[in-house]
Amino acid sequence: MCKQTPAAMPAPRLEPARFQQRLLDWFERHGRHDLPWQTPRTPYRVWVSEIMLQQTQVATVIGYFERFMARFPTLAALADAQQDEVLHLWTGLGYYARARNLHKAAQVVVAEHGGELPLASVDTLTTLPGIGRSTAGAIIAQSRGQRAVMLDGNVKRTLTRLHAVEGWPGRPQVERRLWALADYYTPDESLADYTQAMMDLGATLCKRGTPDCALCPFNDVCLAHARGEERRYPESKPKKALPTRHTLMLMLHDGDGRIWLEQRPPSGLWGGLWSLPQFDTQQQLNDWLETYAKAPEREPARPEFTHVFSHFRLEIAPQPACCDGLGAVREGGTWYDVQHPPALGLAAPVKRLLAEFAAERAPFRLTASPACR
Repeated sequence: MCKQTPAAMPAPRLEPARFQQRLLDWFERHGRHDLPWQTPRTPYRVWVSEIMLQQTQVATVIGYFERFMARFPTLAALADAQQDEVLHLWTGLGYYARARNLHKAAQVVVAEHGGELPLASVDTLTTLPGIGRSTAGAIIAQSRGQRAVMLDGNVKRTLTRLHAVEGWPGRPQVERRLWALADYYTPDESLADYTQAMMDLGATLCKRGTPDCALCPFNDVCLAHARGEERRYPESKPKKALPTRHTLMLMLHDGDGRIWLEQRPPSGLWGGLWSLPQFDTQQQLNDWLETYAKAPEREPARPEFTHVFSHFRLEIAPQPACCDGLGAVREGGTWYDVQHPPALGLAAPVKRLLAEFAAERAPFRLTASPACR
C-alpha cells in the first residue's frame, strides 16, 4: 500500500520505496559500518551512544563511549555506579544532565523493568529519564530492527532541504511536518541500516553550512539544491542576545598543593559536578575565607575568561588563595590533589583551571604544608 503524502507538504519527487533504495545503496558503499556501538549492537550500547551523540559529533563521542563501556560494560554496572564516577567519565562532553539522566534511567530499568530496556514501544521507552521520541525511535530501530521513526538534527536538516521546508524546525508546526515526512520515508524493514544511513547522510554530506551536494544520492530531487538555496535551509532559530552572568571562582589551595572543591546541587548549572566555590561579589568571597580558612592569603587574580552555554555567557574571574587548611566544618567539599586526581565529575572551566594549576605546581613536588608557597 502506498503511503500518503504528508499534508501541506510539496509532493515528494521520490516514492518511499525508491527513496529507501537510493539511501541504502549509498549507505552500503559510503556509510559508517565500524562505529564501536555497532558491534555488538545491543540495546544498552545503542542507548548510551544515542545519549552521547545528542548535540555532539561522532568523532568526539567515540573515545568517551569506549572508556564508558570499559568501565560500565552492562546496564547493571551503570545502575550500580556512583554518580560521581559517571560524571567523571562524562567530563568534557558537556550537557551533563544527559549523564545524570542516563544514570537515573539505568537505576529505573533495574528497579522497574528487570534490568532490560522497555523496547515494546516508543511511548514505553520515553517514560525513562532523558529519552525523547527521536532517541527512543533510534534505539528501537537500531537495536531491534523494529519500525520506529527517528528525527534527530541530521535527519531534520536533510528533510528540510529535500523539501525546502520553510520555518525554523524548532517551531511546533514545522516539527510536525518533519515528523510526518520522517514517518513517510521510514521503511518496514532494514530499520537498523536505514536509521544509521539517515544519520550518516546528514552528518557526512548534508552538513551544516555547505553540504556536499555533488555526492548526494538525492541531488536530482532536492528542492533546496534545485533552487541553489542549500544554505538557506534549515532556517536558523531567531537570534536573541545571550545574557551575560559573572562569577568569582575561589582557587583555595593548601601547602600540599591541594585545591578545595565543592559539589554542586543535583540540578541546575553543573548539577552534581564538582566545582570551585563560586561567589557573586568579592565581599562574599572574603567572608567565606574568614569563616572557613585558616590563615588565608589572597594571591594575584588570574585572567578572566568566558564560558559560553547555549542560553547565556558566564564570565569567570578566578581568585587564587592559599591557607593552612579549613578551620570550620564545611560540608559537601573535598581537598582535590591535582597531582593524583580522584575520579570526580568536573565542570569544564574548573577542569581547565585545575590543569593549569597542576602544570604550575608539578616542578615543585611540595612535601610539607607549613605555609602557602
